[in-house]
Amino acid sequence: MGIFTPTAVRPRVTDLDPDFVAGLGVKAVLLDVDNTIATYTSHEPVPGAVEWARAMTEAGFRVLIVSNNYKKRVGPFAARFGLDFISFAMKPLPFGYLKARHRLKMKSRQCAIVGDQIFTDVVGANLCGMRSVLLTPLEPEEGFTFRVRRFFERGLRAGFEKRKDEIQ
Repeated sequence: MGIFTPTAVRPRVTDLDPDFVAGLGVKAVLLDVDNTIATYTSHEPVPGAVEWARAMTEAGFRVLIVSNNYKKRVGPFAARFGLDFISFAMKPLPFGYLKARHRLKMKSRQCAIVGDQIFTDVVGANLCGMRSVLLTPLEPEEGFTFRVRRFFERGLRAGFEKRKDEIQ
C-alpha cells in the first residue's frame, strides 16, 4: 500500500457502522472536523454525525477529534459531540496523531483516522502506521491551496475507484 492509499473509502462518516470499523481491526477513531463532520463554512455538524459518534462510543470505540483547525473552531464541535480533541494537529506530520494515540492509550495499529483529505488525513495515518478511511468532501473549499490539493486528489481518487477490490 502506498503512502497516498487509504485503508477504506466511503462517502460519509455516517456510512461507517461499528461492524465496519471493527473490521478494520481498530479500537479508536480519530475524527477530522472540516468536510468530515461539518462543512468548512458551518458551525453545525451534518445531520446524523453526533448520533454516529455516540453510537461508536456506545459500541466501545474510543473517539477523539483531531483537526488542523484552531481550538476556537474545534472546541465547540468537540463539546457538541462530547469528545476530547486535539486542535492545530499539523497533519500530515505525526505529532497530532501520536498525541491522540497517547491520550487514548492505544497503539498506532489500533487507531483509524476518518477524514476527507488524502494529503493530510491519509498520508498522516500511513506515516504513523494507522488505518485511514477517506470520505468524500462535503463541499468544495475555496482557498487556493485546497483547490490545488483537490486537483491532485482527483486522479488518486479515480485510481481508488478502479481498485475497489484492494481497498475496503
